[in-house]
Amino acid sequence: MTDWQWIFSAVSAIALFLYGLSGFSRELLDAGGTRLQQWLARATANRFVAALLGAGFTALIQSSSAVTSLAIALVDGGVLSFSASLAILIGANVGTTATAWLVSLKLTALGPIALSLGALLSALAPARWKPIGKVLFYFGFVLFALDLIGNELLPLRNNPAVVSALAQAGSPWIGVLAGIVITALLQSSSVTTGLAVVLVQQQVLATEAAIYLVVGANVGTTVTGLIASASMGMLARKTALINTGFKLAGAALFAPALVLFAQTVARHAPTPEMAVAMAHLIFNVISSALFLILLPLYVKPLERWARRTG
Repeated sequence: MTDWQWIFSAVSAIALFLYGLSGFSRELLDAGGTRLQQWLARATANRFVAALLGAGFTALIQSSSAVTSLAIALVDGGVLSFSASLAILIGANVGTTATAWLVSLKLTALGPIALSLGALLSALAPARWKPIGKVLFYFGFVLFALDLIGNELLPLRNNPAVVSALAQAGSPWIGVLAGIVITALLQSSSVTTGLAVVLVQQQVLATEAAIYLVVGANVGTTVTGLIASASMGMLARKTALINTGFKLAGAALFAPALVLFAQTVARHAPTPEMAVAMAHLIFNVISSALFLILLPLYVKPLERWARRTG
């Protein structure tokens, strides 16, 4: 296979993953979109329930961007309180770690099974089962695409130029910046974290470098919310800005000890790929728990600022 053929094959595998994620989120939201909005709207009374809903729905639909955009839209429409929207956004940070675990636990092998069952249900099952079939099909599609990406990236570990370039990600700030840029361009932190874990599995990327990438991905994923809010009211736009502030603050919180954090997790995790998933989870759980506990202290000043039109 020539270099150009390999490049197109790898890009095609990543494109399939993006398409699968988009389809999975869309079908799941179509299947229960109205109920999802009702559940989110009821989360206004308790910030912990709102955060759990944000985490659960994000893990379920594999897209923090979709949940973030939905929460911002509900705030803009007056369906969701400002306080509850912040709690949901905080919870979504934890839910987005699910993709890394899917890859690190090697659940991608289930992709063809889920894809085949989903296709059969969509084609042959009674009408009421067809939406479930579509969801299952796209879930299998996502896992299958991740496995395909792993196979396509395998030759990279024998390419000196690629290994040398990826070694630059071993620098914490370059790694974090790369994670931000890649995620902002692809509009999906799930793709960045999934790729990071796959590259570690294939021994192309060092574990610590992958951890720096996923920390950056946490910040880069806010670009989707900023874009989604651009056509909405001032409250929605400022809510999206606050979400970006949360992610930047979380990264800043870990910045002084980022190298030590990455090395410690890499040393104690059962496998290198699980180290990336564990670091992603620990990072988001600690920062999200801190922001959630302190929410009553800063929500009122932020809401006054967000509702100010000047």
